[in-house]
Amino acid sequence: MLKIAYHDIYKHPLPKGHRFPMIKYELLPEQLIYEGTCTLNNFFEPQIPEDAHILRVHTKDYYQDLQNLTLDARAARKIGFPLSEVLVKREVIISDGTIKATEFALKHGIAMNIAGGTHHAYSDRGEAFCLLNDQAIGSRYLLYKNLAKKILIVDLDVHQGNGTAEIFQNDASVFTFSMHGKGNYPFKKEESDLDIALENNTEDETYLRILKETLPKLIESQKPDFIYYLCGVDVVASDKLGKLGMTLEGCKARDEFVLQTCKNHQIPVMCSMGGGYSPDIKIIIEAHANTFRLAQEIFF
Repeated sequence: MLKIAYHDIYKHPLPKGHRFPMIKYELLPEQLIYEGTCTLNNFFEPQIPEDAHILRVHTKDYYQDLQNLTLDARAARKIGFPLSEVLVKREVIISDGTIKATEFALKHGIAMNIAGGTHHAYSDRGEAFCLLNDQAIGSRYLLYKNLAKKILIVDLDVHQGNGTAEIFQNDASVFTFSMHGKGNYPFKKEESDLDIALENNTEDETYLRILKETLPKLIESQKPDFIYYLCGVDVVASDKLGKLGMTLEGCKARDEFVLQTCKNHQIPVMCSMGGGYSPDIKIIIEAHANTFRLAQEIFF
């Protein structure tokens, strides 16, 4: 059965100006249940994980400053959201959702987190709406538990996974692959193990050709026994924070290729949803829902 991490805190209302597109965390589960892609049995509720899991990725000083709301003003501004106890709790619970989804993926081949994909969080700081790096936390959990020896992070959000690149820059057990918009945030990129920077307005054909040339070669060379997939839908042309030119159909074809490749190679995959900022919320929900539909079709 497809297992999906979801908690009511994911949809916690933020101050005016931050609510949209956060509403997607409320609407997406409703859409999946309404259309019959999922039932309530597909969803599980993450909780507060052990601090040790987070501290394998993030520095003690940074994590304590988050918990105590004592980040200095400059560091807090970089996060982009007003810092609050509920916001920090939300990120901690999202991290647990990815940890538990990782365990479900080992059992069932795939599992999802409605939220997550917080790849701009560095080991010692947060950026761009990201406080804790959920897939990095999941990766270190797997390695600590000896449940994997080599992990491949496939980050196809329109923005480079700069925090993820920094966290694993000296860790050969995790290979970081980021395929993103060249002209998008962050404007100072970190160095992933493999970065592919795409020109503005890159369309479906070019995007899919590059991905199909790259991912199988990475799997062959790195031989991962677990994959984290960051499937941001901010690659579509309508996205207000993206600069690529993909269609909804192209975004779906991207997800289908990644998930089918994982299935064909019998590599468990855990998916975090990442970004999506089209002005029309229907486009965001449809693009994200496609990922869940494909997971059901390919794996179950």
